[in-house]
Amino acid sequence: MNVDIIFKIAAIGILVAVLNQVLIRAGREDQAMMTTLAGIIVVLLLIVQMINDFFITVKTLFQL
Repeated sequence: MNVDIIFKIAAIGILVAVLNQVLIRAGREDQAMMTTLAGIIVVLLLIVQMINDFFITVKTLFQL
């Protein structure tokens, strides 16, 4: 497993958390929620790509 993906997910999490707090303090709760949802979607896309690579590797390993 690549350690880079863990750092990417952590960086996205920190960035989203900071943006969320700034937007909440500014009274823009709706935009803070959208920022949080966007961060979750980005992380889920990274994870889906990893799962896809895993299935491709398993498929080639067993020659399916």
